[in-house]
Amino acid sequence: MELHELSSANGSTHSKKRVGRGRSSGHGKTSCRGHKGQNSRSGGGVRIGFEGGQMPLARRVPKRGFNNIFAKPLTAVNLTALNRFPDGATVSAEELLEAGVLNKCEYGLKILGTGKLDRKLTVKAAAFSESAKKKIEEAGGKAEVV
Repeated sequence: MELHELSSANGSTHSKKRVGRGRSSGHGKTSCRGHKGQNSRSGGGVRIGFEGGQMPLARRVPKRGFNNIFAKPLTAVNLTALNRFPDGATVSAEELLEAGVLNKCEYGLKILGTGKLDRKLTVKAAAFSESAKKKIEEAGGKAEVV
């Protein structure tokens, strides 16, 4: 079987409903819109999120705190992932991407303190958790903020 021989399974696709093409089509006259009302008229219908006058869900749900829509999310990596590098190595986002630990790092790297580090590494990242910084320095390495 080749790509040009592929076809959809029987019954999985339907022909498009062509409305407003005469009475014999089955979709003539009112073109499946019914007789009167908001949705029968041109330009009719309601905006997204409108619930018929009921208080919309977006306004019913409580809002708390502050959500910074401009914040750049950092890519998080645990200490256990750093054990794959040799003793004395310098580890940054580029090295993690090359090693396959990360598949992308758009805004920066944050090292988290989960796990144990048993190598002396120089780690360069945008941010460190307190426990990660402490564990890196206990292992004899350095945590550098880039």
